[in-house]
Amino acid sequence: MTIQVGDKMPVGTLKVMGAEGPEEVSTAHLFTGKKVVMFAVPGAFTPGCSVTHLPGFVVNADVIKAKGVDEIICLAVNDAFVMDAWGKAQNAEAIIMAGDGSADYTKSLGLELDLTAAGMGVRSKRYAMIIDDGEVTYLGVDAKGIEQSAAEAVLVQL
Repeated sequence: MTIQVGDKMPVGTLKVMGAEGPEEVSTAHLFTGKKVVMFAVPGAFTPGCSVTHLPGFVVNADVIKAKGVDEIICLAVNDAFVMDAWGKAQNAEAIIMAGDGSADYTKSLGLELDLTAAGMGVRSKRYAMIIDDGEVTYLGVDAKGIEQSAAEAVLVQL
């Protein structure tokens, strides 16, 4: 079942790059007592994600945070090494680049996308959400394009 507005975020772990290498971070740590914008992409370094989706959040990070957002998280079914390299390539210093390498957390949200036929395995659907103290207050999922999950769409909801 897909997570909905009003639901609490499930507890799980994601991987981020730390000073010593990949580190596990609890979603409870990421979401509890904070206002968070989390957006997900089908894959790091893919054309749509690199040309349109992530850059919108990079350019608008200060504006988003000025609206009371504590953290912006980019999630993809990739490992922490790939997410770190992609973040550096995109100048995404203001964004937590989180990997969900086995799609476990993505599946717990009900937002997985099976791209096995395209040779990409299980990935994440393209979405953005606003999470306030662990509760989803906005969820925009896109089947095509980025109308619901773009930084601009999130800004309208903040």
